[in-house]
Amino acid sequence: MSAGPGAPRMEKKTFPLARVCRLLGCGPVVLVTTSREGRANVMPMAWHTMMDFTPPLIGCVIDAESLTFKTLKRTGECAINVPAAGLIEKVAGCGRTSGRDIDKFKTFGLTPLPASCVAAPLIAECWACIECRVADARMTAKYNFFVLKALAAWVTPGVKRPNTIHHLGGKTFMVAGKTVTVPSRA
Repeated sequence: MSAGPGAPRMEKKTFPLARVCRLLGCGPVVLVTTSREGRANVMPMAWHTMMDFTPPLIGCVIDAESLTFKTLKRTGECAINVPAAGLIEKVAGCGRTSGRDIDKFKTFGLTPLPASCVAAPLIAECWACIECRVADARMTAKYNFFVLKALAAWVTPGVKRPNTIHHLGGKTFMVAGKTVTVPSRA
């Protein structure tokens, strides 16, 4: 494949469709917490997107076989916790294990904090936390897609722009670093 007439020639090669998600990347990896009957769980999630500003709506895909999916579908609430790069080993550990088998808070040394609007705990070690309630679950049966409404948000004072973790697929992550500001007319 090459560019059209007059354009600089840039050769391309085919790329496996099953890996397209690695080309688009995602926002930061977050830790989704849920709670049911007093039992809290933590699951890393990379497939999420902002859908609206006011009220804040967040779309996310969660594996239908996971404990988090089943709990979120049943309770209708969760918390989204945003870790910085210093928690990458704990984030990866939470992704390699199941809350059906272990208490991830204890196993990975995470501190649960009470939320103000939902039963799911916040994670003290994360620099930002968002309490959410399911606003729309119509696409869960077909796409495992939830639309969450943010009810409350919390940040750690003094933390401005932490280096967040971004999943690139498989065992590969990228850590956000340099911030660039581009001037605009607005």
